[in-house]
Amino acid sequence: MKKRCFWVSDDPLYIEYHDNEWGVPVYDDDKLFEFLILETFQAGLSWITVLKKRENFRKAFDNFDYKKIAKYSEDKYEELLQDAGIIRNKLKIKATITNAQAFMKVQEEFGTFSKYIWAFTNGQPIVNRFEKREEVPATTELSDAISKDLKKRGFKFVGSTVIYAHMQATGMVNDHTTDCFRYHEV
Repeated sequence: MKKRCFWVSDDPLYIEYHDNEWGVPVYDDDKLFEFLILETFQAGLSWITVLKKRENFRKAFDNFDYKKIAKYSEDKYEELLQDAGIIRNKLKIKATITNAQAFMKVQEEFGTFSKYIWAFTNGQPIVNRFEKREEVPATTELSDAISKDLKKRGFKFVGSTVIYAHMQATGMVNDHTTDCFRYHEV
């Protein structure tokens, strides 16, 4: 049996996510935006809740197409509020629309969102060597700095904890614990 990070339950969705996505470096803008949306909706909830609704989010938010999301009308917003398949939080839905608009402004300035976000780590993942759950932080000075910069650029629901989770999910940091089989593979 493979040894996995402490947070992985026996839920097949968690195992699949941990083994194939979490901590793998993502440089694709579409995927980076998807994770940003999912992390936004996860704020204050468990990640498994979001994973179980991921396909519903994909359908509700036009396959995470930020160009479409940036143009959502009030009618679309109201439709999303009625969609029981997603997390129906007014502020998070509004933030998703706002963040799509801000995401495209970053692309205009930097060419891609990936170039912007990965510049914070010089384009390379930060490999941590955590052995125990207690060592894995919820925030870092770097996530604080990225959060602050994103907020200045108009992003919402991008506090330091959300940003650190985004960094972990997209492989900007490798926080697989040293006893996890993925630690040496990522």
